[in-house]
Amino acid sequence: MAAITKSYEPHDVEKKWYAAWLAAGAFAGKAQPGKQPYTIMIPPPNVTGVLTMGHVLNNTLQDILIRRARLEGREALWLPGTDHAGIATQSVVERELRKEKKTRHHLGREKFLEKVWSWREEKGGIILQQLQALGASADWSRTQFTMDPAYSSAVLKVFVDLYGKGHIYRGKRMVNWCPASLTALSDEEVIMKPVKGTIYSVRYERTDAPGQFIEVKTTRPETIPGDVAIAVHPADPRYRAWIGKKVRRPIGPKADIPIIADEAVDKEFGSGALKITPAHDKVDFEVGQRHQLAPIDVLTPDAKLNELAGPELAGLDRFAGRKKAAELLKERGNLVKEEPYENNVGYSERADVPIEPRLTWQWWLKYPRVEEAKTAVRDGHIKFYPERWSKVYLHWLENIQDWCISRQLWWGHRIPVWYAKGLDKETLTEADIRDPKKVHVSLAGPTDPANWVQEDDVLDTWASSWLWPFATLGWPDQAAMAKAGYDYFYPTTTLVTGPDIIFFWVARMIMAGLEFTHPGAPLEKRIPFKNVYFTGIIRDQQGRKMSKSLGNSPDPLDLIAKYGADGLRFGIVSIAPQGQDIRFQEDRIEGGKNFCNKLWNACRFRQMSGDMADNSAVSAILARIEPPKFDADDHAILDRLCSTTREVDRCFTEFEFSAAVQALYGFFWNDFCDWYVEVSKSKLQDPATKANCLAIQDLVLRQTLLLLHPFTPFITEELWHLLGYGAEGKFLMRDTHLDNPSQLAGRGLKLDTAAAAQVAQLKAVVSQVRAFKAEHGEAASKTSEFVVEANDAHWAVLDANLAKLKRMMGAGSVVRGAMSPNAPAIVTAFGSWNLIKQIKGDPAEEKARLKKEIETITKHIAGTQARLTNEAFVSKAPPAVLEGARKQLADQQAKQAELERLLAALG
Repeated sequence: MAAITKSYEPHDVEKKWYAAWLAAGAFAGKAQPGKQPYTIMIPPPNVTGVLTMGHVLNNTLQDILIRRARLEGREALWLPGTDHAGIATQSVVERELRKEKKTRHHLGREKFLEKVWSWREEKGGIILQQLQALGASADWSRTQFTMDPAYSSAVLKVFVDLYGKGHIYRGKRMVNWCPASLTALSDEEVIMKPVKGTIYSVRYERTDAPGQFIEVKTTRPETIPGDVAIAVHPADPRYRAWIGKKVRRPIGPKADIPIIADEAVDKEFGSGALKITPAHDKVDFEVGQRHQLAPIDVLTPDAKLNELAGPELAGLDRFAGRKKAAELLKERGNLVKEEPYENNVGYSERADVPIEPRLTWQWWLKYPRVEEAKTAVRDGHIKFYPERWSKVYLHWLENIQDWCISRQLWWGHRIPVWYAKGLDKETLTEADIRDPKKVHVSLAGPTDPANWVQEDDVLDTWASSWLWPFATLGWPDQAAMAKAGYDYFYPTTTLVTGPDIIFFWVARMIMAGLEFTHPGAPLEKRIPFKNVYFTGIIRDQQGRKMSKSLGNSPDPLDLIAKYGADGLRFGIVSIAPQGQDIRFQEDRIEGGKNFCNKLWNACRFRQMSGDMADNSAVSAILARIEPPKFDADDHAILDRLCSTTREVDRCFTEFEFSAAVQALYGFFWNDFCDWYVEVSKSKLQDPATKANCLAIQDLVLRQTLLLLHPFTPFITEELWHLLGYGAEGKFLMRDTHLDNPSQLAGRGLKLDTAAAAQVAQLKAVVSQVRAFKAEHGEAASKTSEFVVEANDAHWAVLDANLAKLKRMMGAGSVVRGAMSPNAPAIVTAFGSWNLIKQIKGDPAEEKARLKKEIETITKHIAGTQARLTNEAFVSKAPPAVLEGARKQLADQQAKQAELERLLAALG
């Protein structure tokens, strides 16, 4: 057994153990009938991605869950992979081509795709390598890619199946269009941004009454040539006589357009009249459909004005066209005024340019299993953490709209549809799409390919990743499914993801799982996962989302180099309460490193304190423990070990990872290191108590390493072996099961909870005294004289432990007494006893301090009382929480009364 070095060097330890785990296949998940599985599928990062702070949090939490599952004796599988990220990846490669002054069209589809695959082979796995530096224990032998042949086959099979069931159709509808990427986008791929622009008041002249005008407001005068009507609200008295009349378009090709009545018009906005441009606005399109108005598209796919906009505007970029249109309106006397105007404009998430609402032919999906998807969450088959996201999910499903699944890209899963040669796709009807003589849909393609032309479009990236939980397990190939352990690992156990993709990934995976897995089986067998944990967003200290473009996000690899992977993991989880956004604090990452150092030093102290006996199993340690030799501190540390274990168990059950870290930190740093190790020093000098004390330390450290391992895997694996807990060739992370010390009584240990409570009281005394000294500028090492004012019961406890108390408090003497009336003193009230330190001079400063303390506790009392009188809190809080709040209130009120008494005593 090697000696523990003076300082902990994380990089050497991390490199050594990760290599050992990989070499031993320690991350592999294998179907083990009779053993409970635990499965996590990684949310596949984009193949273009690199490690971000969001990835650090998300993947650390997944690794925590998977390592904990192994310690609980489950067969754990964490399956990794990457997403082909259609728009993002194609954009990256096209950006490189532009440097050569080329486009994808110069290469052609086949050569361009070869270039994308080459890029992917070179750089597409960077983020997975970076996750290994974080300690991610995924089964890398199972790594999947959404464009792998087997996975691609599953994606295309789903399209063919859903087409056959009537869920997929082709239709010309309004979509979000990216003029840079030249493709349709989903609503979720559009980022709304506030934009300062101009709103134009434009007048249209009546054709039957020259000199009479109707006025509209618009932010897009360049689309006026696409106007097909002016709409007013049918109940607006100002325009009743205008309905059915016609007005002239003020710019563009000459045309007379009708004034129509439609309830979609907001009477209160602007003049109460709305220009209807069905090809360039979703609301206008719906109005046009209701009134059978043919749309006029005046923009090219790359957002330039076309010939339908008229010769004065044709060829101009949309923004130049806007300026020119305003000039033309002004010249012709139709521009009433221009005003500054700020509104939200949709931007393409990837290209970062304003999107265009555009009328195009696309492939659409009517979602399957919508009602079952509601039931799965509403009835608790799938649980969301935090639970509030279930309402958001259900609201979306109640208002669900068909999914545009086609994208005008080359990189992706090409839609398995072929059109008979010579057909005009623009004129195909729904009946034509179902006619096998005109349209062929299959996995294999037509038997006479020379007579057919394949669809150019590819599927939306999310139309592949919605199959992730089961297509990664070999579905639909039976042999591949058997090899992957499909029936064993599916449904998966937990999904860790961000709430920003609850609709276009989480909800869709649920529907896909219900539709395609285990036909005929109960709902709970077909759901893709049982738990969904939604992480928060990591923000900087100003509350901004961290991003490379803002330059406000540290490089996670730099943090690993500076603080170690364990320090980063422990620190990031400590500031991540369940489902809440996180304000990043690097000092908390440094705190994670400091905790690792504390753990290292405590284990080193144990190794230096005496010979390491047989630690290979918990039973061997228990055999060395002698309960008759226990003092109150021994009972207390084991009692706290049990309660901490129970608290960590609860935290994992409720997905409260930050609370688990805080519980472990408090137990190990405060209870073990700052108290038990210190009071143990005298026991280690006594031959009669030394062996028993060391055995207790061994038991505590063993369980602490097990509890900490999911959070800090590297240092715990290292110390596990250095302290002799692991057999040669065996890993903590793979070959050890978590013990439950709360069952120690069954192993012959009966803990004295009264003695443990006494120690808790003493620790509170010491903690308060140390804080007392620090507040008044006294060094912790300085010996001070104290007087204790206490009743007989409390004094008996303190008196019995005076030697220990004086050493821990840094006190020269502690005597029982009372505060002299009107004598200057510094006083700290603990409710049922007081600590007094006589001082010389004016007591005004101490009186001011007491007043401030009374003000603080009065606010706490008001807050606690407000909670206990809040019907919403009282009706929903568990009994234990209510009882705790009531006890807290009683303690606060007792302390308030004592502080007021002490203040009065100072005169």
